[in-house]
Amino acid sequence: MTLGPDRLERFARQIIVPEIGGAGQVALAEARVTLVGLGGIGSPVLQYLAGAGVGHLRLIEPGPVELTNLQRQTIYTTRDLGHAKAVAARQWLANFDHALKVELVDRPLSRGNAAELLGGCDLVVDGTDNFATRLAVSDTCVALGIPLLSAAVGRFQGQVAAFAGHRPDQPCYRCFVGDAFDADDCDTCADDGMLGAMAGWTGTFAAMQAVRVLLDGKAALGDPQWGKLHLMDGLKPRMRTMAIPKDAGCKGCGSAA
Repeated sequence: MTLGPDRLERFARQIIVPEIGGAGQVALAEARVTLVGLGGIGSPVLQYLAGAGVGHLRLIEPGPVELTNLQRQTIYTTRDLGHAKAVAARQWLANFDHALKVELVDRPLSRGNAAELLGGCDLVVDGTDNFATRLAVSDTCVALGIPLLSAAVGRFQGQVAAFAGHRPDQPCYRCFVGDAFDADDCDTCADDGMLGAMAGWTGTFAAMQAVRVLLDGKAALGDPQWGKLHLMDGLKPRMRTMAIPKDAGCKGCGSAA
């Protein structure tokens, strides 16, 4: 694949970064990324992956735009209220860069359809707000051999981690949270509250980590940091990183799978 003059100009500031270069930009243009959830995390992830030139984006989001979303979900405006988030996100992408290829999925992801909805991509980015969906995404990514970038945020706390649980030596998201959360029983930002800028910090860092995964083996920036959980504290502020071990008994990626 070669980049035309307009694409070279558009991404010139990125291409001249030695850790990315022309080869890295081509790799991003060829990459296929599925975003599950277009809320407070998914919005900035979408913006910065589009800005980076990720060429193929599949957007999975069943919900409509609501007034309470606008405080943190940065791709929507009051004109989008009541419309499907996936459709509004596609319109944002069309206005931003019409050369990007976009697929829409405006129905909920479940264990029954996860393989169909996630298949054929290079990376899944999960920004959903319940464990049942997150675990369904994780287990499906392991089964399909697709890397997963997981991000979550609540109040002043964020977390971002890349998983390659399909590899025999790497953990999956289920290794991190276990089996207790398969039911849809966790609190949401409607229960706990949310500072919009905290969602932005988490989402933009997730986009940065997604670029690292996509450039693995293709540019110097490529360092997936598999199984490294980055914890973000907006009150201190600070960030710390911990390693997640692979659980040999994990029913998602271990011997119990």
